[in-house]
Amino acid sequence: MDYFVIGERELILGFRLVGVEGAVALNRAEALEAFNRVTGQGGAMSLPSPERPKVLILTEEVSSLLEDEVLAWQKGADYPLIVEIPGLGGHIQGKKSLTEAIREAIGIQV
Repeated sequence: MDYFVIGERELILGFRLVGVEGAVALNRAEALEAFNRVTGQGGAMSLPSPERPKVLILTEEVSSLLEDEVLAWQKGADYPLIVEIPGLGGHIQGKKSLTEAIREAIGIQV
């Protein structure tokens, strides 16, 4: 498995149409359970290491529910790589877009 997505039901269905597995998360508990299972922190419920995705796609809403866990995972520099995408409602006001983050990091406009 190369990709896994956690987000709203409709988004998960769309990703499944192109062969990407996912988990629906409507609240923090569901999001945390799916995150821990995919990253291997869920104990017996975790995916075996060879089956873990290389890229974990989170909607901005899910990412905001799991802000501390995502930050800790990213600091550990381990797979899966976490990528945030806007949810069905669009970009969350106040969150940096990928373009803004790149501009801030390297100091040039892309």
